[in-house]
Amino acid sequence: MKIELHEIKIGEVVDGYVDSQENGVVGYGGKLNIRPAFQREFIYKDVQRNAVIETVLKGFPLNVMYWVKDDNGNYELLDGQQRTVSICQYVTGDFSLDDRYFHSLTNTERSSILDYPLMIYICSGNDKEKLEWFKTINIAGVRLKNQELRNAVYTGAWLSDAKRYFSKIGCVAYLLANKYLIGEVNRQDYLETALSWIAAKENTVIEKYMSVHQHDSHATPLWQYFQSVIAWVKTIFPVYRKEMKGLPWGILYNDYGGNVYDPQIMEEKIASLMQDDDVTRRSGIYEYLLSGNEKHLNIRAFSDNEKRQAYERQGGICPLCVNEHREKTHYEIEEMEADHVTPWCEGGKTNADNCQMLCKEHNRRKSDK
Repeated sequence: MKIELHEIKIGEVVDGYVDSQENGVVGYGGKLNIRPAFQREFIYKDVQRNAVIETVLKGFPLNVMYWVKDDNGNYELLDGQQRTVSICQYVTGDFSLDDRYFHSLTNTERSSILDYPLMIYICSGNDKEKLEWFKTINIAGVRLKNQELRNAVYTGAWLSDAKRYFSKIGCVAYLLANKYLIGEVNRQDYLETALSWIAAKENTVIEKYMSVHQHDSHATPLWQYFQSVIAWVKTIFPVYRKEMKGLPWGILYNDYGGNVYDPQIMEEKIASLMQDDDVTRRSGIYEYLLSGNEKHLNIRAFSDNEKRQAYERQGGICPLCVNEHREKTHYEIEEMEADHVTPWCEGGKTNADNCQMLCKEHNRRKSDK
């Protein structure tokens, strides 16, 4: 890879600056692709954005940036998007600094900004070299997320369409399902979630799914699948609770979406379980009702005092060993484990009266049934 250092003035970079949202961001007289397909969305907060402008106004040096030159004399911005967009937005009047817009500055101040030299390494090389370099450089200390790196590899019309649904603040996926998903939409967390769900449905991984569909003209099947997942959740569990946020809804839809459930009965069970003191993981209620597996509830364990009461009451004897006429029936408390006499799923509570101590072998055999 060939690399050369250049000084390019801000005024030259801002010349021809256009932000067309999904269709890209360009500058430098239309020759610089400021936001290529492999770049992240603009994520700077106000304080970071303002710091860039303050640095320029004071004449302090900004960190170097990297451009890639193609065979046609055009450029892609490899590193420095956040700083470049901050500068262009300020000069074109998108925001003010200390209540002063660019057009409100004196001629001297405006000239000092437009004449400020940006230190830019212009490099040339193949796609693999560009991507590998991109993975190793850090943009303003903000490490790329896995989906942002995947986007760098699987570019094309399909990815652009998928990002239209899942990757913008206020996008349709956010409006539809922000109560159910966690993460930052503009850091590709929503897209990653949707892809992980549909990839699991097809028994594959995100990278393989993106590779298969990279050259599709649109991402409609992904969006339709995502809508089906959220519609199913809202139908089966019509009463929203905060515990529903961040659950693997797509995985649950893949496994149980073909089953028939009565939403009213489900709601009655949820309301009851939410009030059960033995349920310590209330977000697991939904997975429990679909799968029947109590592990999702993290049922409260017996306390040491409750275990001691049961042990003393039994005299250290394991009742199941007695029933099997085993030679050894007595154990030290460290050799035993607490068990519900009446199973929790049958209404048994986690309290001293419903506690019995079993030898470890019998307790684990009983738990595996």
